[in-house]
Amino acid sequence: MKQRVYVDTSVIGGCEDEEFSKWSIQLFEEFRQGLRIAVISDLTRRELEGAPKNVKRALLSLPDASVENVFLTEEAEALALNYIDDGVVSHRHIADAQHIAIASVERVDILVSWNFQQIVNLDRIRAFNSVNLKLGYPILEIRTPREVVHEEV
Repeated sequence: MKQRVYVDTSVIGGCEDEEFSKWSIQLFEEFRQGLRIAVISDLTRRELEGAPKNVKRALLSLPDASVENVFLTEEAEALALNYIDDGVVSHRHIADAQHIAIASVERVDILVSWNFQQIVNLDRIRAFNSVNLKLGYPILEIRTPREVVHEEV
């Protein structure tokens, strides 16, 4: 079974960022080749509405067969509020909590992000997963695209 990878907005924007483009572009190429499934939420799509066309192009380049669409459900909203109540992130960063919650509720294999402040941060990863375990959700792997893509040896 193909790995289901939840992609947050920073990874899509990363395709156009000098520092991150190598790995974001490579991950999107792996999606296009059918090596993995890109799990894209309605939250990610909403966040991209105001983005420049060149940023949106990466997502639009994926064939339908490589994309699984998921949604911010009531269950995911409630889980995100649990993260905030437990102090994992502040209410100001509710969208970040919602990305984690959607990925957790959907039981994806991994969530990728370039957001080092609120998401790809060891203490926060542990705290998100502590809430997940307490509430009966599995541990969520949270990594950067650099840690996920197949490197040439």
